[in-house]
Amino acid sequence: MTDTTHYRICPLCEACCGLEIKVQDGVVTSIKGDARDVLSQGYICPKAVALKDLHDDPDRLRTPLIKRNGRHVAATWTQAFAEIARRLPPLQAQHGRQAVAVAVGNPTVHKYGLLTYFPKLARALGTRNVFSASSLDQVPKQLACGLMFGHWMTVPLPDITRTQLLLVIGANPLASNGSMWTVPDFRGKAKDLQARGGRLVVIDPRCTETAAVADAHHFIRPGADVFLLAAMVNTLFARQWVRLGAVADWVSGVDAVQQAVAAFTPEAVAARCGMTADTIVELTGELAHTERAAVYGRIGTCTQTFGTLASWLVDVLNILTGHLDVPGGAMFTKAAAFASNTSGASGSGRGVATGRHHSRVSGAPEVMGELPMTCLAEEIETPGTDQVRALITVATNPVISAPNGARLAQALEALDFMVSVDIYLNETTRHADVVLPGVSPLQDEHFDVSFPQLSWRNHARYSRPVLPAEDRPSEWQILLKLAAIVQGHGADVDVNALDDAQFAQDTQRQFGAQAAAVMDATQNLRGPQRLLDVALRTGPYGDAFGLKPDGLTLAKVIAASGSGGMDLGELQPRVPELLRTPSGKIELAPPLLLADLPRAWADLHSKAPDLVIIGRRDVRSNNSWMHNLPTLAKGPFRCTALVHPFDAARLHLTEGALARISNGAGSIEAQVQISTDMMPGVVSLPHGWGHDLPGAQLSLAAQRPGANLNALLDDQARDPLSGNAVLSGVAISMMAMA
Repeated sequence: MTDTTHYRICPLCEACCGLEIKVQDGVVTSIKGDARDVLSQGYICPKAVALKDLHDDPDRLRTPLIKRNGRHVAATWTQAFAEIARRLPPLQAQHGRQAVAVAVGNPTVHKYGLLTYFPKLARALGTRNVFSASSLDQVPKQLACGLMFGHWMTVPLPDITRTQLLLVIGANPLASNGSMWTVPDFRGKAKDLQARGGRLVVIDPRCTETAAVADAHHFIRPGADVFLLAAMVNTLFARQWVRLGAVADWVSGVDAVQQAVAAFTPEAVAARCGMTADTIVELTGELAHTERAAVYGRIGTCTQTFGTLASWLVDVLNILTGHLDVPGGAMFTKAAAFASNTSGASGSGRGVATGRHHSRVSGAPEVMGELPMTCLAEEIETPGTDQVRALITVATNPVISAPNGARLAQALEALDFMVSVDIYLNETTRHADVVLPGVSPLQDEHFDVSFPQLSWRNHARYSRPVLPAEDRPSEWQILLKLAAIVQGHGADVDVNALDDAQFAQDTQRQFGAQAAAVMDATQNLRGPQRLLDVALRTGPYGDAFGLKPDGLTLAKVIAASGSGGMDLGELQPRVPELLRTPSGKIELAPPLLLADLPRAWADLHSKAPDLVIIGRRDVRSNNSWMHNLPTLAKGPFRCTALVHPFDAARLHLTEGALARISNGAGSIEAQVQISTDMMPGVVSLPHGWGHDLPGAQLSLAAQRPGANLNALLDDQARDPLSGNAVLSGVAISMMAMA
């Protein structure tokens, strides 16, 4: 028997923990944390162990599927690509480029072949109809940061290992291990914070897992984050607690912010927040007078109608209290590769723009080149020029993960043609005419493109494949083949030769006279490996193709993959070098955001609903795609509706019984769990369930399908600035089932 040990970055959530995986005769026998890993230092959560389940899952697709007479049948890769070539280009030729849409989901960010080659597919399609799961999650934060700092991925992160106070609002990092903040073992870091005399304070409508270990927890009414944060900013000015600290010379718009929040006093917002005015002032004072402190807001602050305003005000607080870009405050990473704020001229740039085009039906503005996922159904349903008639999905399941999935499912069934790149026949891909499966993560190499730009510590890590790959295209080759087909190259195109040609063109354009040297240095690489080597060599720690002999190369990072990766140090001050705004300043008062504050002020005076619903996160789950894995599915049923005892009594709800939850025309049935963790007037149901739709092949998930929270939600309810779906604080009624 042959025993081998392998090291792999876990691809199942944003924590990106380092794993030590043992294999015996081609079978995984052990998965545990890699104690030498420079980022996670031996920590893992239960999801990591489920990698074996994912690889072995009999429902995971190994061959392409083609729909014949309403049924999916196995096909060869040649047959699958031929079917796409037969049907997709003629449709595009007849109806135009906008007739083909593309939608991409969050697993893509854990597959660097998909992430680096998806833009090539989108460009080849030439369509403005690009949709992604970002608009169900974090776009408000990226929009706010883009406007303030000049790039979508320039996101301030708590410097948790040096802070004295961490204020967490609408986030549960103990369950998520960070979100838009890669911080494995948050519990351990929080304990260390408290052990050195620091404080963890949580503001949330639920006493979450994070709140349970915090020094203080304050309830807040869902959707009221913008009012609390604006009142805290108001208090800083009113009490003369504003200090800009290290970034004082680089901040523009302080006076405009003061004027904009003048009406949002603690007394004005207290009732709507469900907090006292004194509490708001005390929180502000603690933040202002703690030397090293940071505010962190996440999905609860994003998935609401004021998501962009709330995301913006989080960092306004960090800036006005002098806690931005200083040790122990909110700091910025310096990623080894692919970070736009480490390339080009430093200190200023073009900034970001939105609304360069709008969705055809609702007129929603594009953000980051994407339209809201909740616009997809109407773009398919509504006749007229540029109606969406074909769709390519990549690792996404919006029928479950987006509001009003029933409407979207009906729309997908009406498409002329649909292609899905996915490892499962799920609630969305069941509508596809062709399904192209990617490989198991254990068979794939990997480098995190996005998460080092959001990590608690700078690092560079690479994963070699753990198990041998099958004789099939890599995921980057699948996307490049699709791009070639829509560009008229046909199904038989040699994607390796096409990739070589494209790389040569891109290299000549980027490097000019040095292009030959770059081509020579990367001649033995192909696909995403080649892109990664160039990104590392030209990054802030790179060897600049030999000009800095001690710098990074892909070969050096790969060599370190068996010893925990490369530690590039703790976060360091980066202002003004990282700024990419046209002014070269931190834009504290973007006009787009100031113009939206009157909408918030008007809403402050409307009556808050008596009962609202929010989602929640469990450490054993990640959106809609982990309920088919035995390691994660076992144990108590987790898709329960948490209800405060006061609400349970007045609504005659009993523990363990079913209740009907309704919002207008939508209704679902969910199991009741009575809990004092909930704020009165708030119900919590986890996101991503509802695995009871015909045609999906998720056998284990279907045994306990759960209730789909998103079936209650309005697909027309969005944050108007970012287009993000409103998933939180939605009014409901609830009644016991007879």
